[in-house]
Parts: sequence; structure tokens; C-alpha cells
Amino acid sequence: MLPERHIEVKGRAKGQETITVSRNEILYALNQAEKFWLAIVIVDGDSSHEGPFYVKNPFSTEPDFGVPSVNYELKYLLSKAEQQETGS
Repeated sequence: MLPERHIEVKGRAKGQETITVSRNEILYALNQAEKFWLAIVIVDGDSSHEGPFYVKNPFSTEPDFGVPSVNYELKYLLSKAEQQETGS
């Protein structure tokens, strides 16, 4: 039996440099620990895409109180990512 996963998918247009993640998404990820994966898909036009790229444990700290969202550098997150078959 496969382990339970909670996956947050973020799509970005090719050429973009950041991904915005809400405070609630970060808190949820920190609470779910190993169950949470961030999936990133780079979209180029209507039908072409790269990914998904999966980042396990993408966040290490909770945002300060009053911070509604955090922008992460796309290249930083992708450097921590791995591409996986969706059926495994």
C-alpha cells in the first residue's frame, strides 16, 4: 500500500522566477511533515509543460504572524525537487 500524500500543485508560466505560497499552505505543510509534497509544473503555452517536479519538505519555518504569503525563488525550489512517475 502506498503512503498517504498531501500534494499542493503550483503551476507557473515558463520564464517566471517566483512561486507564491500562502501562509496557510506553509502551516499545513509543516503540520503534515513527510506526508506533504509541493508539486511544481512549468507551463509553456496551451499544451506544453515541464514536470511535475516534487519537493518533499519544501518549507522549514513558519512565516511571521501577519505575513499572508511568501514568495520563493523558483530555481531554489526546483533545485530541491525530483521528478517522479505519477503511478508509482
